Amino acid sequence: MKKIAFVFSHAPHGTSFGREGLDAVLGVSLIIEKISLFFIGDGVLQILKSYKSENILARNYTSAFRVLPIYGIKNFYCCKSSLIDRGLNFSNKFILKVNILNSYFFRLKLDDHDAIINF
Repeated sequence: MKKIAFVFSHAPHGTSFGREGLDAVLGVSLIIEKISLFFIGDGVLQILKSYKSENILARNYTSAFRVLPIYGIKNFYCCKSSLIDRGLNFSNKFILKVNILNSYFFRLKLDDHDAIINF
């Protein structure tokens, strides 16, 4: 069975990448069982629990990430240096239970997948 990685590298709002990525994950999860999500760069903002989208008059779709474990998706990885670069720390509350990895181990996990889809 193929392993698919979804990489989220854009901020939650300003573009539709995050929302479209979440829709794609949900759709592919009906066909493929081995799915992992990776958050890097501004993509780490997708999983912050304290994100206040109402301040920018946008609908908060990021809370929908919480349903992914129900779909059998349990592998979530976050880049440690991306968190640090954005002034975030490991005690921040995340929507998902993410594994925070340094760049080397993040890349190793990503390389273990057959296909990589970037949003």
